[in-house]
Amino acid sequence: MKAVGLYRYLPIENPEALLDVEIDKPEATGHDLLVKVEAISVNPVDYKVRSPKEQTEKTPRVLGWDAAGTVAAVGPEVTLFKVGDPVFYAGSITRPGANSEYHLVDERIVGRKPASLDFTHAAALPLTAITAWEALFARLGVSPQGADEGRSVLIIGGAGGVGSIGIQLARQLGKLKVIATASRPESAKWATELGADHIVDHFKDIPAQLKALGIEQVDYVLMFNDTDRHFPAAAAVIKPQGGICTIVENERPVPVELLKAKSAAFHWEFMFTRSMFGTPDMIEQHKLLTEVARLVDAGTLRTTVGLELGRINAENVRRAHRLLEEGRAIGKLVLTGF
Repeated sequence: MKAVGLYRYLPIENPEALLDVEIDKPEATGHDLLVKVEAISVNPVDYKVRSPKEQTEKTPRVLGWDAAGTVAAVGPEVTLFKVGDPVFYAGSITRPGANSEYHLVDERIVGRKPASLDFTHAAALPLTAITAWEALFARLGVSPQGADEGRSVLIIGGAGGVGSIGIQLARQLGKLKVIATASRPESAKWATELGADHIVDHFKDIPAQLKALGIEQVDYVLMFNDTDRHFPAAAAVIKPQGGICTIVENERPVPVELLKAKSAAFHWEFMFTRSMFGTPDMIEQHKLLTEVARLVDAGTLRTTVGLELGRINAENVRRAHRLLEEGRAIGKLVLTGF
């Protein structure tokens, strides 16, 4: 079957960084679904895994952790889906990715595709929706039923993939006042259209900008961009007993001592934790994606496609990696069909 893979970990400018390859079609066992992939989206995790290193692969390594498609076969332990079901999911970073014609994924981290979306627009949602949902509701403890209405959240990286769905979840479900960061007119417009109440520039003094808006401190901070750069500002603006959650790995020690006097909490969110460790609650991601699909079909949430890049092939996937590495993508980058 067709796939996009790599043998060497190279700069994206190298035409061999990602290649069109042929690999064997896998077979479903256990709780696995064999999904005929119809569309994918590309995330920063893709280029981080692909980033240059000395390691080489004897067989093609396939990346890609966002997909929508149709169930083509099921393992003997599958109970949640049947052949022909349209699904969407992010998969597991410990297994081959979804940039292939057919892909195996554990049913417990899969949701039924929103009926109101085509495969292209559904593929934009899983990884970012799981990440933002877990960060806001599971890690920071915000009520998805609106019990924290009126509290405030600062979303750093509001126009990116996770920020785009995070704004919607915070506003529509959490009923929070949302301050999002964006550095360009087009990204500010995007974040505002998604529901942000205020926009500040993450390349400028965030505490000073908040103060100019009459906001001295916020109840929560969602850090979806550059933990090293933005943690001091987050610590400065968080309220006493508030909470900060980041999804971005740090290169330097995080100065968590800045939070001590405020008794503020600091959380990590990594949406692959459940699948990576096979936690007993893996099925929570199935439930989460099922609820996201319901909210999309109800018109509460919208898809976050920023740019459609054409067919699923090495050239187009390389282009997606390049755009993400440049840090200027708005919303999600999606590709459809082989």
